Amino acid sequence: MLLNFITGAGTVPRDTAISHAVIAGWTGRDREAMEKHIAELEALGVPRPAATPMYYRVAASRLTTRDHIEVSGTDSSGEVEFVMLRAGGQLWVGIGSDHTDRKVETMGVAISKQLCEKPIGADWWLFDDVAPHWDQLLLRAFIEEDGRRVPYQEGPVSAMRHPLDLIAGYADGAGALPEGGAMFCGTLPAHGGIRHSARFDFELHDPVLDRTLRHGYRAEALPVAG
Repeated sequence: MLLNFITGAGTVPRDTAISHAVIAGWTGRDREAMEKHIAELEALGVPRPAATPMYYRVAASRLTTRDHIEVSGTDSSGEVEFVMLRAGGQLWVGIGSDHTDRKVETMGVAISKQLCEKPIGADWWLFDDVAPHWDQLLLRAFIEEDGRRVPYQEGPVSAMRHPLDLIAGYADGAGALPEGGAMFCGTLPAHGGIRHSARFDFELHDPVLDRTLRHGYRAEALPVAG
């Protein structure tokens, strides 16, 4: 897929193969905040995780930069996450939505992760450029309700474990993703609870360098027959 890699020297578009994808779940630094998210999912029938964090492999082909996906019925929802990517031997940070079928999630988290496409933004920042002020970055998400754009999630990336810690935990301490590897790194509680929306917009804001990564998509609910 065509991605835009942004550094202080400018932006370089590059056709990039993402060949390895993993969803890191239950990544909260704050145990109380993580418990709130676990409780949100328990209310939907999702069992508690066996450990934290958890790492779920997903098909890399599920990742897409398109602005439209198709889902089964209205039981799915998006969630904003920062995403780490190793490409060209360097580590990059972008944004993604771990769009998940919540009904199937009550039956099994791992299989639910496979059922929906995972929208990601096309623009990526060099991690080294934001690492010195990492904890100041902010995640936000918005949904469409009653024809209005309403806040859905918002908070600092510091709510989640540091990305290098998450990568090290997944890579058995090796400290690196494989080339072409992407990792979703956790999310924030939803204002008003987790729910479906036909529109999901999300962003990662850097207040120090005054710039924002943005992406959005529509989730078309396909009819469920039988």
